[in-house]
Amino acid sequence: MSRAAVKTTSPAARPACALFVGGVRSGKSGLAQRWAEARAPRRLYVATCAAADAEMAERVRLHRAARGPEWACLEVPLDVPEALDALWAGHGPESAAGVVLLDCVSMWIANLLGAGLSDAAALARVEALAASLERRTIPVAVVTAETGLGLVPPSPLGRRFLDVLGLANQRLAGLAEPVVLAVCGLALALRGPLPEELELRP
Repeated sequence: MSRAAVKTTSPAARPACALFVGGVRSGKSGLAQRWAEARAPRRLYVATCAAADAEMAERVRLHRAARGPEWACLEVPLDVPEALDALWAGHGPESAAGVVLLDCVSMWIANLLGAGLSDAAALARVEALAASLERRTIPVAVVTAETGLGLVPPSPLGRRFLDVLGLANQRLAGLAEPVVLAVCGLALALRGPLPEELELRP
């Protein structure tokens, strides 16, 4: 099916949007990558992480190596909705991708708050992201962190981050299916059936 044909489909026939949520090193990104790789040979990784130091730069390098050459990468620490809208409109070489992996919303929220946005302004950006995802023309996997199971942070900024991220996760989960919880590298379906490629392997 051509990109133009996809854009004219009804909301019910819109390409899938999968949300992957979990704690640190839960396996959420790996599960999202597996889901995306089952859907198209040409893939785009939209990275919200900014490599601010040598250790983070090494993490980024290892992530790129693990994804392989079939993945293009677009680094977008702040303007995620605008970058996705450009993809849906067919702008730029990245628009040739057949699937998108956005990794991750939690880092994006941290970037927004770190840039000085108020909670209300950050949540407005979440609404812009949700609206963009509703306009998607290809399958999208979205990764985010579940941080609500730990202790309340001692700092005001840490508490703001948890509040905004929790509301963001709820908003995005409301439009996604499947919604997958990652625990110890295993996938648990919170909404919709568990995709076959995410089932426990012998």
